Amino acid sequence: MSSALATASIPGYLAGTWKADPAHSEVGFSGRHLLISNTRGRFPGYKVTIVTGEDPLLSSVTATIELASVDTRLKMRDDHLRSADYLDVEKYPVMTYRSTGIRRADGGDWVIDGELTLHGVTRPVPLALEVLGFGTDPWGGQRAGFSATARISRRDFGIGYADGVDAGGAAVADKVSVTLDIEAVLQP
Repeated sequence: MSSALATASIPGYLAGTWKADPAHSEVGFSGRHLLISNTRGRFPGYKVTIVTGEDPLLSSVTATIELASVDTRLKMRDDHLRSADYLDVEKYPVMTYRSTGIRRADGGDWVIDGELTLHGVTRPVPLALEVLGFGTDPWGGQRAGFSATARISRRDFGIGYADGVDAGGAAVADKVSVTLDIEAVLQP
């Protein structure tokens, strides 16, 4: 896809450097519990920087997530997630993501190719990206909205704790969905 066509498909597109607005953004996750329900949580401690290029295909994103900030609304579970059984935040305090490219997928969707580093392991992880829009806020600032999702295997990152349940499954599933809902502010 040509640069002009890619830009034209995003109304209001602006090139520049953007920072996530923590009051209007969220980094969250969900995973199956006891194979019957999803447990959700979020990481309120994060920094996300997006650089939109003149050609959207030359854009980039970096994210640093403070793992000790995990919040599932249950202190006992949060403490267990912070422990060496799962995230081991004393040894691995952050999770990072660095894009390596952006492309259009079949059907015109966007994909961010990149590397996720978690628990001392770096692996390629593509993010399905939805560009929500670009616009001006009531005070004249420029804002942009993005939603990105990925599904990762925690065992791929050496996070292998799984106590069994009587039904023969794991209390906590291996697959975890990660979602970044970002409202970003254009930097001067």
